[in-house]
Amino acid sequence: MLICNGLRAAIPAMVLGALLAGCSAATTTDGPGDDMPYVAPEKAEAAAEAAAAKVSASPSPTPEPEDLPATEPPMLVRDAFAGLQATYQDGCKPGGANCAYFLGRVNEELTRLDRAMKTDDQGPGHFPEPIAWIGTLRTALKGDLGIENLEKHRTLLLGTRDKINTWMQGHPEDYR
Repeated sequence: MLICNGLRAAIPAMVLGALLAGCSAATTTDGPGDDMPYVAPEKAEAAAEAAAAKVSASPSPTPEPEDLPATEPPMLVRDAFAGLQATYQDGCKPGGANCAYFLGRVNEELTRLDRAMKTDDQGPGHFPEPIAWIGTLRTALKGDLGIENLEKHRTLLLGTRDKINTWMQGHPEDYR
């Protein structure tokens, strides 16, 4: 019994000692710790802009919905449509700072909606116009998602979004 009482008293001291040893091992006070280096906000912002420019400069093919891995559950049309509608809360002027993000996002949401419509229980025949409009956009983009190409097809990209929005508003049973 005496050994157990002594051990009970020693355990909190050992835990506290281990915690204090870990705290004293930190070498900086202005960063998150050894496992994650501190980066000044202005340097992080510049690095993020450089990375975004690099990504938008290199074209990447737009995968066909059928070509995408089936690792995630099928998305409901209403969820994909909600994502597309959310793009109305954002925007950019041609050549603006966030145009690569915005136009890329609109294209991504259209791709998600296309996949959802093609895998919907009602079948792709239930959504012939939106699927055709997205197909026309995909053909025009030719797999090039660089900012220059998205800007070049800006009218078609946003027009496709707007036509689909109008079409879906006429079919509320598909998204409510």
